[in-house]
Amino acid sequence: MTSSTIMIKDVPKEDRPRERMLKLGAGHLSNQELLAILLGSGTREESVMTLSNRLLMHFEGLNLLKDATIEELTSIKGIGAAKGVLLLSAMELGRRMSQYKPNERYVIRSPEDGADYIMEEMRNLNQEHFVVLFLNTKNQIIHRQTIFIGSLNASIVHPREVYREAVKRSAASIICAHNHPSGDPSPSQEDIHVTRRLVECGKMIGIELLDHLVIGDRKFVSLKEKGYL
Repeated sequence: MTSSTIMIKDVPKEDRPRERMLKLGAGHLSNQELLAILLGSGTREESVMTLSNRLLMHFEGLNLLKDATIEELTSIKGIGAAKGVLLLSAMELGRRMSQYKPNERYVIRSPEDGADYIMEEMRNLNQEHFVVLFLNTKNQIIHRQTIFIGSLNASIVHPREVYREAVKRSAASIICAHNHPSGDPSPSQEDIHVTRRLVECGKMIGIELLDHLVIGDRKFVSLKEKGYL
């Protein structure tokens, strides 16, 4: 046994987990081998494969290991803070991946649907945010983008910026929304002016503005319902 730390490269080539992964794929590796790849090196007294096996034995397998704390990991000889953090990161990524569910596209059937989609995110903002929801032919949201932050002004919120993204996303229609930090969603004359300008531009390029929502504190106003579209 040498006095230097034993690395994966010191393991016989046919037993090296990295080489086995490249040759066979991750699914053919044991838990011990996968952990050895993450750990990268063992200690002066034991190989990385031995360390990974001891780690599994300490936690009686993956079931307890997946909930280990940094303190529990670093209490094991051969696992310092760097290796502990790496293990925790890998386990957290695995946890998030297992919980991930592709979001079904949100369908807008009414002004309330649009407001519900963005209310919690927008109602407490301390600046005005002008947001556009891009919809397909089934009125499903395919993209959401903040176009502008600041006081709504027709010279700043230019239809070009709004519809450029709509064309890029092949959107069939759009819904615009902006918040009033005061909490009062009553539309201003500028809100109405911007809306009418967007409506006219949308007609020219064949992308309909379905609504413009003004978001307040747990309440909203639909400019479509108010007759401004």
